[in-house]
Amino acid sequence: MVRTIFSFFLFGLGSFIVTFPAILCFLLSFLGLKRPMKYLIYKIAQGWSRMVIAITGCPLTVSGREHIPRKGGFCLAGNHNSIFDIVLLLATVGRPVGFIAKKELAAVPILNIWIPLLGGLFIDRNNIRKAIGTINEGIGRIKSGGVMIVFPEGTRSKGRGLLPFKPGSLKLATKSGAPIVPVAITGSYDVFEKTKRVHSGPVSVTFAAPIATNTIPAEDRGDLPDQVHAVIGGMLKKTGGP
Repeated sequence: MVRTIFSFFLFGLGSFIVTFPAILCFLLSFLGLKRPMKYLIYKIAQGWSRMVIAITGCPLTVSGREHIPRKGGFCLAGNHNSIFDIVLLLATVGRPVGFIAKKELAAVPILNIWIPLLGGLFIDRNNIRKAIGTINEGIGRIKSGGVMIVFPEGTRSKGRGLLPFKPGSLKLATKSGAPIVPVAITGSYDVFEKTKRVHSGPVSVTFAAPIATNTIPAEDRGDLPDQVHAVIGGMLKKTGGP
C-alpha cells in the first residue's frame, strides 16, 4: 500500500509539472509554430509516460516498431485492458497520437487538458449527431497526416481476454482510407486495476504490419474488424496475453 501511495504521489506531481510547458507549447502553436509545437507536446507526453512506467517498475518489451509508418496518417487499433494502455502507447509509438475519449473524461482534472493537447477528442455516445461530428473530425485529422488510436472493443476488457469488436469501430480508418496498424498490449491490467495496488509485472506492446484499407472494396469492408481482431488475437497468444 505504501508503494501505491508513493507511486500515485509521484504520478500526480509529474503530471502537474509537465502540464505547464505543454500549455506554453500549445499557446506558441498559434504563432505559426503549430507543427513543431505539436511534436514537442508529444515528446513531453512521451517523457511523462516513460516516467510513469519507471515509477511502476514494470519491465517493458516492445516489438514490431518498424511497422509504424514514419509519415502519413494511420489508425492504431489495439486491445484495451486497462487505463495503463494509453501510457504504454504514448511511450512507444514514437509519433504524436490522439484518441477519442468518452465525454465524461472532460470533467477529470489534468486529463481534460492533456487529451485535447495531444489531439484527442471527446465523444458523446448518447448524442448520435455529436458523435458523428466527432468521428468526422477524427477522420479529418488522419487525412491531414495525424495518428488516431482506437480501441475496437469499445470498453476495457479488465482481464477477460480480447472482446468482440463493436460494429463501426474502424470507421476512422475506412472513412479516411488510412492504413490500420494492429497493436497487442499485455500485462497492463495487472499493473494496478486488477488489485487496486501498483505491481511491477512485465508489460509488452507489439505492433503488426499495417493493413491497407483504401484497396478494400466497400462490400468487403465488413470483414475488416474480424481480420484485425484475428491479428491482435494471434499476437496476444504469442506474447502470453489473455
